[in-house]
Amino acid sequence: MADDGMTNGTPHGDVSEIELIIKASTIDGRRKGACLFCQEYFMDLYLLAELKTISLKVTTVDMQKPPPDFRSNFEATPPPILIDNGLAVLENEKIERHIMKNVPGGHNLFVQDKEVATLIENVYSKFKLMLLKKDDASKNNLLSQLRKIDDHLGKKGTRFLTGDTMCCFDCELMPRLQHIRVAGKNFMDFEIPPSMTNLWRYMYHMYQLDAFTQSCPADQDIINHYKLQQGVKMRKHEELETPTFTTSIPAEVTLG
Repeated sequence: MADDGMTNGTPHGDVSEIELIIKASTIDGRRKGACLFCQEYFMDLYLLAELKTISLKVTTVDMQKPPPDFRSNFEATPPPILIDNGLAVLENEKIERHIMKNVPGGHNLFVQDKEVATLIENVYSKFKLMLLKKDDASKNNLLSQLRKIDDHLGKKGTRFLTGDTMCCFDCELMPRLQHIRVAGKNFMDFEIPPSMTNLWRYMYHMYQLDAFTQSCPADQDIINHYKLQQGVKMRKHEELETPTFTTSIPAEVTLG
């Protein structure tokens, strides 16, 4: 297992020590992989580590060659896996509930907002459908959902989905927007329209945050994530590429 060197916050006194085990890159087996849930919980916990309510250690595991200690502890359970002072929490819903109820400060991240929950829940499934069908109807469905998010941000007038501080919904949506941006462009030449200025402004703010940039997988890993799903083999030169990260706003977008 590779320690990602993301330890954040110094353990002292009664600060909880949390370890998050995430999937490693399917390209080099060491850097961060493109698992959406791994990044989502990484962001949640990173925000809490910044507030010094916890000390966070992030460890990557190569699921193609999991080390013996991982296999003996967790058998075939794939990451994310959260370890809180020796207690291992498996399965996404249980991890989410554990962060909300048991991790110091976690309840502040989990705001109740039915409108936002409904707004973002289908965006990723519409993206996956577009990659599968590759037709105008599925592309327009995704655009329509993105437009609703853009409209919501415009009406709200805040930096994030529910206000001016980040919450669990932002940690859920932004990794998915990054996949839409990077993989959508690669496989479908799909781009988020420059006219969606509220959505671009939102992404701009997210790109400024360590919680996002420290947890964000490389573009190559995002693309390879979908190549593997489509049964496309990686070419040798892809393993040797220097990782790139798309974390800037296109020049033609006017944020005002």
